[in-house]
Amino acid sequence: MLRTDGNRRLLALAGAVAVLAVALFIRAVADGPLEQNSGTALYASLIYAGVFVLRPRTPPLVAGALAIAFCWLVELSQLTGVPAYLSERSLLARLALGVAYDPLDMWWYPVGVLPLVAVHVALRWKDDRRFGSEHAV
Repeated sequence: MLRTDGNRRLLALAGAVAVLAVALFIRAVADGPLEQNSGTALYASLIYAGVFVLRPRTPPLVAGALAIAFCWLVELSQLTGVPAYLSERSLLARLALGVAYDPLDMWWYPVGVLPLVAVHVALRWKDDRRFGSEHAV
């Protein structure tokens, strides 16, 4: 599979763009709980991909834990009112930080990350068997 950091970054970036495209498509055609919950899960998926843009050699379990922890931190920060304040002034802040705390989101973040971790671990295991190398999972 892809062995260089540059290739891993490009793949992670392509994955992030694909997740963003899916999120925008769902937002365009759906509303209500599907739009809200899928957006939350896809946000977490985007963060997971972002970990690999920044650190391509991160093991999948570590990346998953980091992505979920980051999402939970952002969600909990909404209890302070700071993200709402920033969101009033910037669309980017609104997209990245949200506005109001929703306890249901805390469950949807792992829904967006854990399937990616499972697929990533399976692909690395298959790759390791094919090339006879060992990766930390």
